[in-house]
Parts: sequence; structure tokens; C-alpha cells
Amino acid sequence: QVQVEESGGGLVQPGGSLRLSCVASGRVSVANSMGWYRQAPGKEREMVVEITSGGVTNYRESVKGRFTISRDNAKNTGYLQMNSLKPEDTAVYYCRCTKIQLGRPPVNVWGQGTQVTVAS
Repeated sequence: QVQVEESGGGLVQPGGSLRLSCVASGRVSVANSMGWYRQAPGKEREMVVEITSGGVTNYRESVKGRFTISRDNAKNTGYLQMNSLKPEDTAVYYCRCTKIQLGRPPVNVWGQGTQVTVAS
């Protein structure tokens, strides 16, 4: 079953905004460590922003001041607000959440990704 699902991607003009959503289910929780990553064509997947269970964030330098991560634990949903988008932000964006397993190490669970295209 799908445990992490992203949505909210699309085509936007440079300077525009998008908000991505990441819905977790089952034993996967956005309240644990989670993050947003992206992969552009021909490039490796890169970290965009991560947030710890305690709320400490780590943003990629190129998105600081433009992107904001947040989460609603009650809805088990994470968000990535992206403002002042640039063509170089074009990529497939992935959400990573953490699944806690009693007596076993936590595991990362990835979504299928959502395409973000910034172009005029």
C-alpha cells in the first residue's frame, strides 16, 4: 500500500509559487524525521530540506529564503512551500518520511514523486 504520497506539483512561471503536500499513512509519520528531495533530468537526487523530529531544519543553500518546510502532525501531512521559483528548481520532488518499527531500526519511506516545472 502507498505509505507516502506527494501532490501539488505542476507547471509554474519563474517567480511563481507552489505548495507540495506529502501525506503519510500506516506506521509512517511526518512527526519523525522527514525531508524533501529533488532530482532533475540527468542529475543525482539532492536534498532540498530536512527536518528532525524536534523541528530542526536544514535547507539546501540555493533554496534558503524561498522554500519553507512545515507539517501538520494531526493530519500526518508535510508541506513544502516554494516561492520565487526559478527554472533551475525544475525537478521531480520526493518526500521522505520515517517509519518507526518497535525493536528495529527506523526505515526511510519514499513517495513516488511529483513533477515541478518552472518555465515561461
